[in-house]
Amino acid sequence: MGTNFSDLVQAALAAKADHAAIAEVDKIKFVEDFRKACEQNVCRKYDTNWVCPPAVGPFEELKDKACQYKYGLLFQTVHQMKSSFDWKGMVAAKKVHDGVFRDLLDRVKNEHKLQGILPLNAGACEFCTRCAYLDNEPCRFPEEAFASVEAYGIDVINLEKTCGIPYYNGKNTVSYVGLILFNKEN
Repeated sequence: MGTNFSDLVQAALAAKADHAAIAEVDKIKFVEDFRKACEQNVCRKYDTNWVCPPAVGPFEELKDKACQYKYGLLFQTVHQMKSSFDWKGMVAAKKVHDGVFRDLLDRVKNEHKLQGILPLNAGACEFCTRCAYLDNEPCRFPEEAFASVEAYGIDVINLEKTCGIPYYNGKNTVSYVGLILFNKEN
């Protein structure tokens, strides 16, 4: 049985995503300059994590890896904040988003039987309290560690616009995205 795009979108919404759509990978805009934000350590995760730059790999390799897929399930979670400077609220919202991401990933693997997927989440992997990368050890949970859409240099604003998902969701909100790349079986 083939992959039903509508069912995947509905699975994302059932997993508590606020918006979801199917993206065509050949329409994704990859921008190497976005990796410069990583190098400038804007999120304070550069060189601290196996799935963040530089450890995750060079831009061109990641782009080539992503382009081996034809489609992506793009989803977004939207969270209300006390103010636009509510850092604790943003951290709490990211944890909620991560839960939605992992729930949806389980559904995609188990209910929709998509294998050979490439899951990309928002921001740095925070599965472990301290990443093994900092201790020069291999990742302890490679099946649980996911790179970010940002690490792959994906233009999230353009991707959301292409898919009809709003980038801005109103005053005092924060939005996080996830993208699960896949190939449709025949």
